[in-house]
Parts: sequence; C-alpha cells; structure tokens
Amino acid sequence: MLPSSRTQLGLFFILLCPANIIGLWWAVGSPLVMDPNSICRKTKRLAGKQAELCQLEPEIVQEVAKGTKLGVRECQYQFRFRRWNCTSHSKYFGKILQQDIRETAFVYAITAAGVSHAITQACSMGELLQCGCELTRSRAPPLPTAGPGTEGTAWEWGGCGDDVQFGYEKSQQFMDAKSKKGKNDIRALIDLHNNEAGRLAVSSYMRTECKCHGLSGSCTLRTCWRKMPHFREVGDRLLERFNGAFKVMGGNDGKTLIPVGDNIKPPDKQDLIYSADSPDFCSANRKTGSLGTRGRVCNSTAMDTSGCDLLCCGRGHRDETVVLEENCLCRFHWCCVVQCRKCSVRQELSLCV
Repeated sequence: MLPSSRTQLGLFFILLCPANIIGLWWAVGSPLVMDPNSICRKTKRLAGKQAELCQLEPEIVQEVAKGTKLGVRECQYQFRFRRWNCTSHSKYFGKILQQDIRETAFVYAITAAGVSHAITQACSMGELLQCGCELTRSRAPPLPTAGPGTEGTAWEWGGCGDDVQFGYEKSQQFMDAKSKKGKNDIRALIDLHNNEAGRLAVSSYMRTECKCHGLSGSCTLRTCWRKMPHFREVGDRLLERFNGAFKVMGGNDGKTLIPVGDNIKPPDKQDLIYSADSPDFCSANRKTGSLGTRGRVCNSTAMDTSGCDLLCCGRGHRDETVVLEENCLCRFHWCCVVQCRKCSVRQELSLCV
C-alpha cells in the first residue's frame, strides 16, 4: 500500500476495529467512550495536522471518532442488501480499505462526511469551546418563499445555524492529512477526492429553516437559520454517487486523474472515483476482504440487489422457518409505565446457500 494511504488506513483501524491492542483500539458499538488522549499518545501513525489536533484540540479527536462511527453505521445501512454489506470485521474491513475499489470510495466519503457532520453538530449543541452557531452578519438575507401570509414579511437571520464550515475544515484537517512525499500518489489523489465528495454531500445541501413571530399567530417577522441535511440524506446522496462512480487512471504527470473509457466527462467534485474493479463478493476470500453471501437473508420475490438471484450469486436459496419473540399486547399504566407481553412469531426466511 502506498505510504500516503497508510495514515488514513491506520486511522480507520484505530477508530473502528476491535481491541487488538488493549487500551488503544476502539470497538464500534462499544459502550465505552473513546479516550482521544490515549489514541493520540500511543499511536505513531498520526502526524502533521493530525498530531497538531491531538496536542491542541483532543476534544475534536473525540468528535472525529463519533463521526467515523456515524459514517460506518450509515454505510452498513446503505449496503445492507448488497453482497458486501460494509462489515466492520477488522480483518476483512482492512482488506477493503487497502484496495482502490468503489466500495472503498464510499467508505472514505461517508466517514469524511460523518466527521464533518459530527463536529458541526457538536458546535451547534455547545459541546465545543472553539465554535458555536454560524456567524450570519455578512450573509445575504434569506429569500422569501412563496406561500399564503408571507407577503410583506420581514426576514432576518437568527436562531442557531449550523457552522458547517468549521466542521468541514476540521474534517479536512484530520482526514486529509498526508505527507508531502505522498501528495502526487494516484491513490492519495483518489482518497482526497472521495473525502471531499463526502464533505460536500453535507456542506452543499444546507437547508433553510424559519420561524414566524408576531401577535395572534401573525408572521410579521420571520427568523431563519441554516441547518445541515439529515445524515440519512447524506448517505442516500452518496449511494447515488457510488452507483455512478467513475473509474479513473493516473495521468503521466502524476498529478491528474483521467476517466477510463471514451467520451466520458471528467468527474466533478461530488462524484466518487476509483481505479480498480471490485471483486464479486460472492465467496469468502480474506485476500479481498469478502465474507461471501452464504447464509445471508434474501428476498425471494425482489428483482433488485436484495433479491435471492443477485445476492446469492446464482447458487440458489433455501426457505427456513424461525420463531422470534417480540413485544405484544402492550398497555399503558398510569403513570408512566408501558407493560408488554412476549409473543412468539413464526417468520419465513430465505437464506442463500
């Protein structure tokens, strides 16, 4: 793997993987809060801007961890019906990150987006001293929207808008940290591009929210602020980019990326890019990071990626009846308890063979 990629791969391992080194590596879904001081002190993989953040702003590193976790959970949701389902198993996940395939492009983009989103959210919630609500003094006034009762309404910025620029810059500072030696590596250029695409999926789709003020429900003044998109929207948008990802190769100058194929427009900043074809992920293969699809639940009637034909790679499927317990006959008792009984439910599942 190229030197410029080792830093970010090391970061993923530190933030995502099970505890291979006690007291240092952090497990996704662990109830324990990651200690950023421990990570910054004990790992030698962090350098440059990352080391600077560790020394001066360790609380930012903790938000980086939260954002990475947010990104991986969204990846697992978006890929839940695909052959590769964004497993966080350390050995297999690491192999995915070492390849320059479409799946890796999505992981880099969604985690960079998650970090930007988490830091910005922490600013708005007052959890970080370095930032707060978005400064709106120099911003143009919001455009009025068409609708009944809005004619002649005064508009102004107010409330607590999300300071997405701060989250963007900190995500860039941490996730894009590369040594000068690796800046011209093709893999580094691809990783940096996908990181940027992830951040833009947050910052380029800010929405305006407003609240009316006035006597008797009138709207004589409307206060508006800018909010980030919900992270599910970010994941949906990046999945669309994943489906239309561009395959590229390096130019002769070592600094440019060229789309592969004839008459293909260059990818823009929000597109995902990759340079190698993905494995089919049908069979378990530690070398490629594939867990295979044997035993996966599929939909026997669907024609999309969740369907048994595609998910099972043509091997077929078997039907199995399972008995599950779920809450039922729930009642509310004053005050304030909900009591439920447990009911057994039989469910038919289709499993890949």
